[in-house]
Formats: sequence, C-alpha cells, structure tokens
Amino acid sequence: MSVAQPNGHFEIVAQARGVRNCFGPQTVHEGLDLDVRRGEVLAVVGGSGTGKSVLLRTLIGLNRPAAGSVLLFGQNVYAPGMQNTSPLAKRVGVLFQQGALFSSLTVLENVALSLIEHARLPAAEAMQLATLKIALAGLPADAGNKLPMELSGGMIKRAALARALALDPDILFLDEPTAGLDPIGAAAFDQLILTLRGALGLTVFLVTHDLDTLYTTADRIAVLANRRVLVNDRLEIVAAIDDAWIQEYFHGPRGRAAQAARDRVS
Repeated sequence: MSVAQPNGHFEIVAQARGVRNCFGPQTVHEGLDLDVRRGEVLAVVGGSGTGKSVLLRTLIGLNRPAAGSVLLFGQNVYAPGMQNTSPLAKRVGVLFQQGALFSSLTVLENVALSLIEHARLPAAEAMQLATLKIALAGLPADAGNKLPMELSGGMIKRAALARALALDPDILFLDEPTAGLDPIGAAAFDQLILTLRGALGLTVFLVTHDLDTLYTTADRIAVLANRRVLVNDRLEIVAAIDDAWIQEYFHGPRGRAAQAARDRVS
C-alpha cells in the first residue's frame, strides 16, 4: 500500500504532467496527468486504443512525449543524458507484454546480462546473483539453464520478472503480466507481486485488463479515457464513477465475478 510521510503527504516516485503523445495524425494522450506513489500497486486500465502501454513506455523513457513532462524520483526522464545509461535505469525494472527475453540466451544468461552491462559485475558474480533472482521470481532451479522456447507461458513471465528484479529496482513496470496465463497461473503471479512488494518495498505500475488482478493487487486504479486519466483512486471509488465504460467494465459479468471472488477470500 502507499506509504504516507509524517506530514500525511505521499512521496511521488513517478509523475506525468500535461503529457501529449502522438503518432502521426493520431493523438493518443492530451494533457495527461498522473502520480505514482511510493509503495503502492497502481493499476492502469482503459479501453482498446487508450494508450496504456504507450503511457508505460513514456514513463520509462522509451517514448518521448510531444509535450509535457515526465519525472522519475524527481528527475526529468527526457533530460539530456538521462536515458538508458543513467542511474535512473538501475532503479527501474520492466516486464514487457511478451517477456522480451533474448531467445538465444538461457534464462540465467538473460537475467545476468543486465548485471554485467549495467552493474558492471564479473560474469561469475552476475551468474550467482541471477540464480538468486530466478529463485525470487518463483522459478525452479533448473529453469535457469533453459532457453525461452523451452518454457511455458507462466515460466516466461516469471523469467522476465527475474530479469526486471536483477538490479534491485525501486519501481517495477509490468505490462499485462498475467495475459495469456491460465487462472491458476495468473492468481499465483498476482500473489507473487504482492509478496515481492511487501518483502522488497517495491512500487508497482501495472498495466492490465485482468479484473481478478485488479481486485487482488491494486491499491489504486487509473482509468484512461478521452486521452487522459479520467480517475485515479481506490477501486471502490473508481467503480462508482458515472461513466459508461467504467460501469460496464466493473459491473458487468466478469467484474461481478471478480468482486465475488475477492469477497469470498476476505
């Protein structure tokens, strides 16, 4: 959950102000504002084409906005020299939709690569640390020696998570982490995220369409609509907003089933 400071305010670790994202004549975001609080799981939802993944990529420095500002830990992501090789990159872990693992490298090599390139560790030490990260992500020990093509969908997600955790980040960006997983695998992944957040003090920015994930993990939910963040608040407040998409999403059959499942657990 979000960690409040003694004065009652929340520390903001990621911030977008007045962001405009365009692709040719198409404007995806216009005047978008968003805050991500330290220690929270912030889930981002929205209809098709609302730019959920675009927003994630903008926040991590992979998609320069046409206008507006993006700050991570108070620093301008798009200032000269701040991308890729900057200290900011070491504080951010990213899990992309399809895992984005290098197909010619084993899981162990995939995880160790960032330790070698960014932390400048010797290969042997990087491999040792990578083994720990693989275990932290809930993979069996023998998974490290396998290629991505030898893994199930759920194992690929966990391998990608291990890589995202390699540099001990302060914030994790997860793009549809449970997409394509069976319900049991998705539920296990949700619990893993909560466990890691609690154990490591992580902040999590989560793009998802999975209602079960929302009800299980999210402290706050940001809804993208009309090219901006329509609302960013606790689930019960968001679900009560008088908006056609929100009402259909949260109160349709799947939304009711997800809520009923959470109520049974609690």
